[in-house]
Amino acid sequence: MEIFKIYIRKQGGKILFYLLFSTVFFFLFQMYQIPLHAAFYAVSVGGVFGIAVLIFQFMKFRQKYIQLERAVNQKEFLLENLPKAEDGLEEEYEKILEHLYKNIQDMENVHNEKEQDMLEYYTLWVHQIKTPIASMYLKLQSEDSEFSREIGTDLMRIEQYVEMVLCYLRLDSSERDYVFREYSLDSIIKQAVRRFAPQFIRKKIKLEYETTNAIILTDEKWLLFVIEQLLSNSLKYTKPGGCISLQWKPQQILVVKDTGIGIAKEDLPRIFEKGYTGYNGREDKKASGIGLYLCKRICEKLGYGIRAESEIHKGTEIILDLKRKKLEIE
Repeated sequence: MEIFKIYIRKQGGKILFYLLFSTVFFFLFQMYQIPLHAAFYAVSVGGVFGIAVLIFQFMKFRQKYIQLERAVNQKEFLLENLPKAEDGLEEEYEKILEHLYKNIQDMENVHNEKEQDMLEYYTLWVHQIKTPIASMYLKLQSEDSEFSREIGTDLMRIEQYVEMVLCYLRLDSSERDYVFREYSLDSIIKQAVRRFAPQFIRKKIKLEYETTNAIILTDEKWLLFVIEQLLSNSLKYTKPGGCISLQWKPQQILVVKDTGIGIAKEDLPRIFEKGYTGYNGREDKKASGIGLYLCKRICEKLGYGIRAESEIHKGTEIILDLKRKKLEIE
């Protein structure tokens, strides 16, 4: 029905011209006293012929309209999918489209090259900066003092920020390095816990974790990043003597729960937004507002769900739904 309305509007001039011509035709017959039934016969024949032409043209118009609609709705726009030009005006429009399409392709190629160069540069930068960080870790191991432990914690935070930079760039680049295999969830969790073990010990925070024996289809590198970010946040906002737990539920749900300062009710809906730090971040002055945003984006790429529940001064729960949904891979 919508296509028919568009077609009638397009042919409105021709229909109006026919009606005007018929009126003048009748007027002339009456003026020269020619029997009106002859004029009516001529107009009727012309009308039937005109309606037949309109119906034929409408079928062609409908076919072209549907083809255009499909071309527009396709994920990747291709000029080859457009209907063939039928007259000189459409050919000129086609030339304009080809010129615009070529310009867009050229701009995309230039953008992708620059993006790839930037990604390669920062990847190299990350690997280079990790070398002195690892060296400093080794030097600190020879000394066991409160000062060396604090420096070690700061070094770990620097290393996390460096990894977040690389993760952020890879998420928004055209490169998608996801490798899905079956992994032991316990193996991934233990890697994350092992990394933060010194902070658990230094802050005297209790860890509650029972073996899950779960096997999940995932990308180990990216899921490990998510769990590390969640543990890092819990450690940051849980006071000494508190507790952090990792709970596995039968519905393939992993809950990272802490007894930290909690998240204000008004901040909770926005904690996964890029750059949003909320009240806790403003108080802490060290929050970047990127960690949970990256977790959300990665979970979307992996086909997982992530949400948060929290109560101020009582703690926070981050719920990871590890049942894979439709992947967001382009």
